[in-house]
Amino acid sequence: MLNGNRLHKPVLVLNASYEPINVCAARRAIVLILKGVATAEEHSHARVHSAFDTYRLPSVIRLLEYRRIPHQTRALSRKNILMRDRYTCQYCMRTLPSSELTLDHVIPRSRAGETSWENLVTCCHPCNNRKGNRTPEESGLRLVRLPRPFSLHTSRHLMRLLGKGDDQWRKYLFY
Repeated sequence: MLNGNRLHKPVLVLNASYEPINVCAARRAIVLILKGVATAEEHSHARVHSAFDTYRLPSVIRLLEYRRIPHQTRALSRKNILMRDRYTCQYCMRTLPSSELTLDHVIPRSRAGETSWENLVTCCHPCNNRKGNRTPEESGLRLVRLPRPFSLHTSRHLMRLLGKGDDQWRKYLFY
């Protein structure tokens, strides 16, 4: 794996109290460690090299000072909708790469459907073409899961999903 790809690897971020609060890229985790804001609790096997040193990439970091985390809201974006829906079409349940997915307005915009967390879902191109400018019921499609805003529950669930691929995260996440 190239250094650039390694630096995008997800790293679990813990508060000073060991409570999981976020996931960041390895690059950001290294910056936080070098600034003295965080410490590495777990390391991956991967290494990155600078001009003068070699560093083991962290897998889990912990902030050194407790941060009060306010009620978090996520920006409404394509990436966040895809993450919320786990890159899975909400009509046929096929999981696909982001390049093969689109966003669908459950209630079409032409019918005053809003661009909101509650009206946008991840959709594959065939299902989106089938649905067209109709509601799911009119097009013979059924939503598997109703769209919801990104919440603390959603964020924790995503951490658990990402953590399934990294055994070092398990002791910090509640399954």
